[in-house]
Parts: sequence; C-alpha cells; structure tokens
Amino acid sequence: MARQPLRRRPMALSRRQFLRMVALGGPTAAFLAACAAPAPPTAGEGAAAPGEAPAAQPAAGPKYGGKMVWMGHQEVAGLGPDDTGPTVQWVMVVNIHNPLVTVNEFNELENVLAKEVQVSDDGLTYTFKLHEGVKFHDGTEFTAEDVKYTYDYYRNPDNGASIAGDFTGVGSVEVVDKYTVVVRMDEVNAASLVSWATTPIVHSRYHAEVGEEKYRTAPIGTGPYKLKEWRPAEFTELEAFDDHFRGRPYIDILRQDVVPEPSVRYIALQSGQADSAVWPLLVEDSIALEQDPNFIVYRTLANSIKHFPLNNSLPQLAEKEVRQAMMYALDRQRIIDDLWNGAAQVSHSNLTPASPYHRADLKRYEYDPEKAKAMLDAAGWVVGDDGIREKDGLKLSFTCTTITGDQARRPIAELAQQLLKEVGIDMQLAEAPVASILQGMREGTMDCSLFNWTYGSAVEPDPFSTLHSEGGNNFAQYRNPRMDELIEEGLKRVKFEDRKPIYDEIQEIFVEDVPVLYLQFDEWMNVFNSRIKGLPENPKNGSAIYQQAYKWWIEE
Repeated sequence: MARQPLRRRPMALSRRQFLRMVALGGPTAAFLAACAAPAPPTAGEGAAAPGEAPAAQPAAGPKYGGKMVWMGHQEVAGLGPDDTGPTVQWVMVVNIHNPLVTVNEFNELENVLAKEVQVSDDGLTYTFKLHEGVKFHDGTEFTAEDVKYTYDYYRNPDNGASIAGDFTGVGSVEVVDKYTVVVRMDEVNAASLVSWATTPIVHSRYHAEVGEEKYRTAPIGTGPYKLKEWRPAEFTELEAFDDHFRGRPYIDILRQDVVPEPSVRYIALQSGQADSAVWPLLVEDSIALEQDPNFIVYRTLANSIKHFPLNNSLPQLAEKEVRQAMMYALDRQRIIDDLWNGAAQVSHSNLTPASPYHRADLKRYEYDPEKAKAMLDAAGWVVGDDGIREKDGLKLSFTCTTITGDQARRPIAELAQQLLKEVGIDMQLAEAPVASILQGMREGTMDCSLFNWTYGSAVEPDPFSTLHSEGGNNFAQYRNPRMDELIEEGLKRVKFEDRKPIYDEIQEIFVEDVPVLYLQFDEWMNVFNSRIKGLPENPKNGSAIYQQAYKWWIEE
C-alpha cells in the first residue's frame, strides 16, 4: 500500500498563532503570556557541601536559592502513594515522600529511609534498619510504625489501592523497635525490593486521621520538598524542607506546570520560563535542543510501551484473532519514522530490549493488511455496506479516547484510525483528561486509549500490575489463567536462570494473545536548562532523574 502524506506540525508557533492562543484565555494562555516576556530567574547565595556535577557543566559549587520549573502534559490528580502510576504525578509524590529503597537513575537499588536492608536466605524475611531522627514535614519523627501503617494500608484489598498487587506474598509487617521493621512473606516475591519496598511512606497518624482521599490532596511526607500549593489542572508547587534528613535542598521552590501542548512546553524552555519537561517534547524539538549548548538532553530507552490498551471484555475485541489482525493492520515502523522522527524501536514483546529477560525470537506482526483482512474473514467478520465489518449483528467498532491536548500521540491515533479502516475496522476518536481515562480503563467502562505504560521493566520483569487478572492497572481487562499462574510463579523464583523460562513464556503468551496493541519503545528524551547543575552523567532511566532534585542547584 502506498503511503499517504502526513501533515507535520511546524517547529514552533507563529507570532499570530501565539497571540491568538493568548487571547483564548485559560491556563495555557496564562503560561504563554508569561513566556512572551521572559525574565531570568535569580538564585540566592549560600555555600553548601559540593555535589557531583557532570564534567560537561563546570560550576563554582552548589548554592542555595531559586525556583526550578518543570512541565508535565496532564493534570496531577493526586499526591499520595497510590498516585505514582503517571510519571507527572510520580515525580511530585517522590519529592514529597521517601520510600525505604528506590531504583535510581542508573537502574540500581538505593537505600533511602532504610540505612540497612537484610534479606533472609530463603527470601521470606526482610529486615529494614531505619535512619534515626528523620522528620516529617510537620516535625513529627518518622518511625517503624509509619512503615507498618503504610504497608498495611495499601496492601489491604478493602482499601482498593491500585498498588495493592505490589504486595503480593506479604504476610505480615512487624515493628521490632522504633527503628526496625520486619516484613515476613507468606511466599517468596522476587520483585519485593523494586515493588512494595519502593512504596512512599506516609505520616501514619495524619493519614489515619484525615483518610486517603484527603491525604492525596494535602500529603505530609519526609521528602526533600513539602507541598506549598496544588491546583490539579494547573500546577503543583513545592517548597524546600529545611529539616530533610539528607540535607536541605539547594533550590527553594520546585514547581510543575500542567502544559498539555508540547509546542508550548518547547516555547517555555526556549524562553527560559521552564527548566525541564518531565513529559518529553515532540521528538523533533528535543533533537533541536540537543544542538543548543543552553540545554542538556538525556536519551534513555523507555521501559514503557507506547500502546493502545484494548478492553478485552468487549464482544468486538474479545477474540484474539481480531486483536492479532489489528496488529498486522498497523504499520508500526511508519509510525516511528513519520511521527516519531525514528527515535523509537518497534516493540515485539512486553519487555524492553534493555531487559536481560527480553526475548528476541518471538512471533512478529509485520505490516500486512491483506493478512489482516484474511484473518478477519476467517473469523467471520464480514464487510458491510458501509465498509465496516460485522458479525452476528455486532459492528467491529470501538472508541479510542486519547488524553486531552496530547499533540504528540494524537497523530498516532489518527493514523491508526486510517489503517484500521482500510481493513474494515471502525475506530472512533475522543478525548478526555488522563484521570478519567485511567479510571475508565481500570473499571472496564472505556473501550481503548493510547499512552505509555510499563508491562515489566529493565530492572524487574514482573508484569503483575498490568497483565495479571487482579492487577491494579490491568487496563485491558485481560484474563488468562495460565498468564496468572506464570506471573505468580515468576515472583516465587529468585535466581535469573530459574526465572528466565517463566518470563520467556509470559512474553510468548503476551504476543500470542495481544491483550494490547503494542507499538514501540521510545527513546525517552529529558531536557534540562543548563543552568541546573548537579545533574547525573549518563543515566539509564530518564524519569528516575527527578527524584534526585534535592541535589541540584541553579547557576546563572
């Protein structure tokens, strides 16, 4: 099939477009108006113990003061541990809270609130020795009781947390003394240190008093920054916590603005009104900034798949033959070449090629619309007079709801709509805020969407949250008893050589069942203004960079 020409977005807004958008009003207009007449931020004075800065950005040394502005593409719907799914929420949550351990920007485990971690030889007992003298933002001391409360609350299925599945295998959480907590497992969970042990710890007495819903709007953590002001659809602003146990952050104010349009995020970076885009720009804009000495651009291969999660419980999407045919109908390499500037790899598995568990010899869905048509014919889906297939009176039609204002991924949905129509499948397009989409996909009330999410990472291959029938982020409403069995078994095995066969089969079933239409693994591009110092060298995980913000400082 000959390729149809695609309309490409210009690199930046014209002055007329710019002024028209300002005239429209609203948060975006206000943000644009601020960008129209940039004033360089100033950093306060003050010496501090030197941090490690990349060789490419020499500096006189760390200093206190200033305001750092990040930008995300969607609203920040909540600020509690159960809100850590979307990246733009996670970066705020982990700057307000701390976990016992974390996975850092080099994909390495790093102790945070825990100063020592001991795991028994049988993998059934985890003992955490906690830092002493750690304070919450209200001055209350952090203790083992806070760990027990946090773990018991979020693993309790009655509380309906999406992260409850992270605690698979946890039997009990015991306080040994004020600074020692022991987690006893009913069964081995090999992912423990990168799943439940990375859960941000809440202020137990405060959370118990106000409840989860209130806590999500007014959290109190031990993190380097504390909440100053939160407007979900506009911005989240944090201020430095003077008594943070690892030392006061150098930068006074950390703010993330909600800027859905990547073109506007690009303008804000160029004008100096923002220092980083937590959610990447359009690829061509990130590439352009790579050539500008005023910016630092990190490229890392994403753990997340750009994909269309499909509601497998819908009759028209329930047959795997239909979903397989849709894979053959999508020209995924064209999507990468024409809409993503080549900065991605076609995905052939749920696991990133950066994972040691990644399997390269799986079944592949090369672009083949004729094969897609033949498969649909064989499955009994007949083309109707309107060109749309139907079976037993049911149209092969569904709605894909993309995130409001998502200029980067919306064109992918539009191209997919054209490609699917050519084989007789009707995909309607709609838009909604991300919180509505996540709720709808989790509850099974929405047909389909388009976003990036992780189905196992380079650090840990476990896909319980997304592929297990009880997973809190099982957006596809996917049910396969063998998949559930394998996921549960994979968590019980610790050694790589014992786990590898399990995840080999998981990948094989994923590719065969096609619970989601998996497209690509992006080259993740995180852009920083070069005035931000103390950034890492050669990180492997772009999103994880942001949890180290307390180490950075501003130098004009």
